[in-house]
Amino acid sequence: MNDIAVKCKHIWPGLGIATITGMAALFLSEHYNAPAMLFALLLGMAVSFLYQNNTPCACGIDFTASTLLRAGVVLLGLRIALGDLAVLGWQTALMLAMAIFTTIILGVVLAKSLGLQKRFGALTGGSVAICGASAALAISTILPKGENHERDTLLTVIGVTAMSTIAMVLYPIVAAQLGMSNNEAGIFLGGTIHDVAQVVGAGYSVSEDAGDMATLTKLVRVAMLMPVVLIMMLVVKRFYTASTAKNTADVPKMPMFLIGFVALMLLNSFVTLPEFVISTGTEISRFFLVVSITAIGMKSNLGKLAEVGMLPIVMIITETLWIALLILGYLYLM
Repeated sequence: MNDIAVKCKHIWPGLGIATITGMAALFLSEHYNAPAMLFALLLGMAVSFLYQNNTPCACGIDFTASTLLRAGVVLLGLRIALGDLAVLGWQTALMLAMAIFTTIILGVVLAKSLGLQKRFGALTGGSVAICGASAALAISTILPKGENHERDTLLTVIGVTAMSTIAMVLYPIVAAQLGMSNNEAGIFLGGTIHDVAQVVGAGYSVSEDAGDMATLTKLVRVAMLMPVVLIMMLVVKRFYTASTAKNTADVPKMPMFLIGFVALMLLNSFVTLPEFVISTGTEISRFFLVVSITAIGMKSNLGKLAEVGMLPIVMIITETLWIALLILGYLYLM
């Protein structure tokens, strides 16, 4: 019991400052109509000195960037039900699956060709393909913890959040110029914009019907987070098993957050949960993810970010254009 008390004593300062900073990010997001994730990153980076030199906040910031992050990903399962796939139709669901996996493969190929680590390509590709910052955080937890792990996660979150915000403004204009119906616009917006909040904003800016379809399409993409993370984990395990030069302690094991995510998704699929339970869980998930992003920002090193240059941004832009062109091609053929 004393050990638990000591651990909590070390966690509270960092957890408290990350929570307060995350609440400030949410306040700014609501009042200035900008992504909360972006504000959380910027505010966290502004107070990164709180993590340096083993300050009393360091332990709690580490806890927030890992454990609280996993809890937020678990609660994402409440957003999804298997019935969403049936409503959307198997053709569109199959197209989304193809778009997701080809975008991830493109990310790995781009990373290799640009001289970056392949796991960084998998991270950016998965984030663009599935659900932006939330996917980046989930995927980063199962990738090997290398020297630049935190930096790569931060770069990915910044890139996909920025691209998602730009897409929220531009894509409804593209849909209008192409003369899309509400149904087509919803599939285009939900299938291409990275973050859920931006999908909702873009969809309902077109029409209520387009907003409903965009949200549904996006939730189907989010549902694919689980199989993607599982496949990535199996690939990483196989790589580490084949390479005797690697430390086997670094091989990722089946994460409990993934089991929790699946459990909540199945619960929401087969049990009619009260609306307030789903809405409360969704809001708590969003809050946990924003606070976790704040903590990751606090752990950032701006000097290391500057060393990478423009290559990660080029990768994320290319991946974003790829998935957009795939969905447009599908809509044109249909």
